[in-house]
Amino acid sequence: MHASLADDTIKRSDYQRPEAIPAPASNPLTIEKTTLGKALFFDPRLSREKGMSCATCHSPDHRWSDGRVVPLGSEELEQPRRSPTVMNSAWLKALMWDGRANSLEAQAVLPITTPHEMNYNMKELVQRLGEIKGYQPLFEDAYGDADITTQRIAMALATFQRTLVSNISSFDRWVDGDEQAISSSAQRGFDVFNGKAQCAACHKSWRFTDDSFHDIGLDSPDQGRGKVIPVEVTIMQHAFKTPTLRDLPENGPFMHDGSMTDLEEVVKHYEEGGIQRASLSKEMKPFELTDQQRADLIAFLKTLDGGPLAIEPPVLPKE
Repeated sequence: MHASLADDTIKRSDYQRPEAIPAPASNPLTIEKTTLGKALFFDPRLSREKGMSCATCHSPDHRWSDGRVVPLGSEELEQPRRSPTVMNSAWLKALMWDGRANSLEAQAVLPITTPHEMNYNMKELVQRLGEIKGYQPLFEDAYGDADITTQRIAMALATFQRTLVSNISSFDRWVDGDEQAISSSAQRGFDVFNGKAQCAACHKSWRFTDDSFHDIGLDSPDQGRGKVIPVEVTIMQHAFKTPTLRDLPENGPFMHDGSMTDLEEVVKHYEEGGIQRASLSKEMKPFELTDQQRADLIAFLKTLDGGPLAIEPPVLPKE
C-alpha cells in the first residue's frame, strides 16, 4: 500500500461525509415540500416569458450546472459568470459567486427576479401559480393549506435543493477504509493535494471548499466579492467563492468565468500563481509539479466524482 499522507487516518477523517442533511428549524426537510420544490425548480413558468426554469442553468444532465462557459438569461443575453452547481448547497452559508445571499431561501428568489435571468416579479409569479390548478394540492400538502406566497415558494425551492447531495464516490469508500477503492496514482495525488500543491488550504472538508472568497489571480475585470462589500477591503477585490471539487464536469468549464476547460490547465494556473496584485490571496504561491505529480493530482480529483444523481424531471402541474 502507498505509504504517506494517504495512510494518515486523521487526514482522511477531515473528509468524512456527514450523516444527515442540515436544514434550518424555520424550514425543516419534508417529502411534501421537496416534491413541491422539485416541480417549481423544473417549471419554466417561473420566468416571465415561460421559457426558462431553475433547471435551465442547473440541469441534472450537466451536474446541476448548464455546461456553458457563461449562461444565457432572458432575451438570450449572456451572463458574466458561469452557473455554479447547486449540489451539496445545504451546507452553504453564503451563496452565489460573490456571496450576496446568506441562505438558500434568500438565494431562491434572486434568479427569478433578476433582469436578464428569469426576469419576473414575485407578486406576479404568485398570481400566476395561483391560477395553475395543479399547484394547489402541492402547496396544501407542503404547508397545510393552498395559500401561495413568496416565502413558501422560496422555502420549497430551498428544500428541494438541499436534497441534491453528491453520491458516494470511490474517494468516500477509501476514506471509510477500502484501501483498493482508489488507485496508487490517486493516493499519491491525495498527498500532492494536501502537501506540495496546498490545495487543501482552500478546498477543505468533505465538500472540498472553505466556503470563503479568494482572488486566485484570474485575468478578469470582474470585482466579485468586491462589489458586495466596501471597496476598501482590498483582499476581497476580484475574490470569488471557493467552488466545490466534487462531481466536476469532465471537460469543464472551470473558474467563475468559465475560462478554463480542462483540469491540467487549472492545475497549471495554480502552479504559476496567478496575476500578481494587491488583492491576490495569500494562499496563491507558485510551486512546480512534475508531470507525474500533476497526473496523480488529477487522478485524485477524479475520485471525487460520485456520478449523476438519479433524479428525473417531474411531470409539471397542469393549469
